Parts: sequence; structure tokens; C-alpha cells
Amino acid sequence: MGFEWNRKKVVVTGAGGFIGSHLVEELCRLGADVTAMIHYNALGSWGNLAFAEPELREQMKVVAGDIQDSESVCATLEGADIVFHLAALIAIPFSYMAPRSYIRTNIEGTLNILEAVRKGVAGKMVHTSTSEVYGTALREPIDEEHPLQGQSPYSATKIAADKLAESYWRSFNVDVVTVRPFNTFGPRQSARAFIPTIIMQALTREKIELGALDPQRDMTYVGDTVKGFIAAAASDGLAGETLNLGTGNTASVGDFARRITTLMGVDKPLVLDHRRVRPEKSEVLKLVSDNRKAAGLMGWSPTTDIDDGLRCSIEFITKHVDLYRSTDYVV
Repeated sequence: MGFEWNRKKVVVTGAGGFIGSHLVEELCRLGADVTAMIHYNALGSWGNLAFAEPELREQMKVVAGDIQDSESVCATLEGADIVFHLAALIAIPFSYMAPRSYIRTNIEGTLNILEAVRKGVAGKMVHTSTSEVYGTALREPIDEEHPLQGQSPYSATKIAADKLAESYWRSFNVDVVTVRPFNTFGPRQSARAFIPTIIMQALTREKIELGALDPQRDMTYVGDTVKGFIAAAASDGLAGETLNLGTGNTASVGDFARRITTLMGVDKPLVLDHRRVRPEKSEVLKLVSDNRKAAGLMGWSPTTDIDDGLRCSIEFITKHVDLYRSTDYVV
């Protein structure tokens, strides 16, 4: 008999974010009892949960808090069967400017979740990593045993968080599995990511300003990434494991820009914006996943065609272009 999500008590941290909001929606569709933990803000904004289907918004319980506060974390996680930990600071350029905030959120925040699970406040944890922990590929495709390289303060804090999760499994037998998404894209993604940046500028400007065009990325549609999270939670025997979520294919930023403009039917020049170029030793030149472990252990593989996913992104940004500042470089 398969895993039953109906009435399962689930908490999602970072629920107002791009991937988190899609994950909350899918868990609600599956019938789970979902608590969506968002970062407290004075405006009372739910972030991307505001775009959730109205009937699904009625199903979820939204709680504002801060993963840096252990009491807030424990109160929110109390009695949860599963916690999906997605809350993090993720913008690489801002990590150059404010690295200590990444240590507090990504490392100390993850520690608070792990401690709550260790103490029995919640049952099982799905921890979110990132392909950025690998740095530039030393061998291809990148499997889970690839060396970890801290090429930005952001990636360094995610390496630390991943190793904390591993240590809590080894030291305390905490039931934690780490999923390591490669680059994810789709509706609701912010302009700090390059695909929304391309689409937004293609819609509103005469030229498209980008950083380096040569770096290659393995892009996964958000719906497939969400299915990977859910499979990791529903599969038995994965405690202590790390699983790549990627397509196994790669293309350059420039290739994606040309692909997007072709889909949009526009012809605009690609222009180098030096503000968007990472420091030379910090730039990750190529990411391409080996996803065979995820396929073998939990039956996951991506199914969404890249162009179909790009069309969904284009449609969302076209409808909500007012949310994107076309003249600003968003870090």
C-alpha cells in the first residue's frame, strides 16, 4: 500500500517562497494537514502563497515566525509528522554583502529545525540543499559524492547546513533526508533568478542586460522539484541520504536567453551588465546532475519539457509584470 498523505500533519518552512508555495499547494491537494510557516513581516504578506488557488488557501494554516528563533520553531513544529525545511536566504549576490545573515538563517536556522526533530517535537525532516554546494563541476555528471566547494558565502552556509543534517543523523539517529535541487524555475520565481530576469526584460525593455552568458545550468521545472520533495518524504529507508534533483541536461545562460526570446517571438540584443558578473573565483561555470540515485531509491525523475515550463513562466510574468522592476538589478 502506498504512502497516505490524507490528514498527515506537515509543516513547510519557507512556505512563502518560490518552491515552498508550490509544495504547500501540492500537499494540500494530497489531503495533508499543512502548516505553512512564513517569515514574519510587518505587512502581513503571505509571499507567494498569495497566488495559491483560493480553495487550497482555505485548507492551509499559515503561521508567521522566524527559524532563527528556536521557541518559534518548536511551537510551529509541535506534533508534525513531517517537516519540509525550505526556509533560507538564497540570493548569491546578497551573500557577498551580508554573509553573517546567511550564517544565522541557513546554519543556525537549520540547527533549530534539527534540534526540534531530535527532541521529538516533529517526526521526520526533509532538508533542502542546493547544487551550488558542488561549485563548478570537477567531473560530469555531478553525483552526490562529488566534492563540495564553497564558491560563495551562500554555498558555504548551505554546505554547513547539509553537514549539520548529516551529523544529526549519524550522532542522534535523526530521521532526516537531504534533497539537493539543481536550478529550479517556473511561475512565481523572483527576478533575482536569471530566467525571470530575461522574460521581464524581454517584455518591457529594448535590450536584455545579463551577467556572464557562458555559465551552464541544469534547469528543473518547479512541479518536478516539488514531486521530488514529496517522494523523499514518502519513501522508506532514506534517513541519512542525499539525493540530487535535476534533469541531467545543461545549457548556458545565453542559450536559455535565446530560447526564451524565440518562444516570446521577440528579437532583442543581449548586453553584458558588469554589476551582474560574479567574482571570477566565485562563479560556478557548469552544473549538470546525475539523478540516478533519486530514480533508484524513490522512483523520481523529471517529466516536464523545458519549453513547456518556460511557457508557464512567461505566462505568469506576463500576467504579473507589475511585480517585477524592469529597470533594477535585483540581488
